[in-house]
Formats: sequence, C-alpha cells, structure tokens
Amino acid sequence: MVRRALPERTCVGCRRRAPASELLRIVAVGDGAGHSLRPDPTRRLPGRGANMHPDPACFALAVRRRAFGRALRVTGVVDHGVLAEHVDAPTTTSGHPDRARVASKVGRPT
Repeated sequence: MVRRALPERTCVGCRRRAPASELLRIVAVGDGAGHSLRPDPTRRLPGRGANMHPDPACFALAVRRRAFGRALRVTGVVDHGVLAEHVDAPTTTSGHPDRARVASKVGRPT
C-alpha cells in the first residue's frame, strides 16, 4: 500500500507545523469598514487563508503578534470577534464535542 504524505501547515499563533486537518483555516472577509476574520472549518471559502490550532492560547498569541494581517496580507485593523467566538466555543473544527469536556461531564477520565 502506498502512503501519501499529509499536507502540513504552520500555525500563525504558536508557529508549530501540524497536519492541515488538525488546524483551523481562517479567511479575511472584506466589508465596508475593513476586514473581519472568519473561520473556515470546511476549507471551502475563497481567498487566501491562514491556519491556526483551534486553541484559545494560539489565538491569543496570533492576536498579540498581529499575525493575521501579515498571513492574510490585509492592511489595517482586522475584526476578530467572530473568530474569537468560534475558538472559545466548546466544539472542535470537525463539529464534534471536545472529548475532554464530554468525559469530564460524564465523569470518565480522559
């Protein structure tokens, strides 16, 4: 059997490389006032994308380093409110509940 290499991407927050399937793709959507960041879990939205672990720590690092503007090649201030809500939500990019949170609610160890 031939094994294919998985595409790897770099997280804009922590700068670690990971398989693209483990990272959340982010795109900048332009509106009248500027650009806003949108999560693209299906990896189908048009335009240049940046990748990030779906982790609040990586999101905070990326915001602090102003990495989204550079990675997406947009100028000015970008609104990251929608992305912040998505990252803080209790589901992963695949839409399945986080196993650690489900296990803690059920009473099982992770």
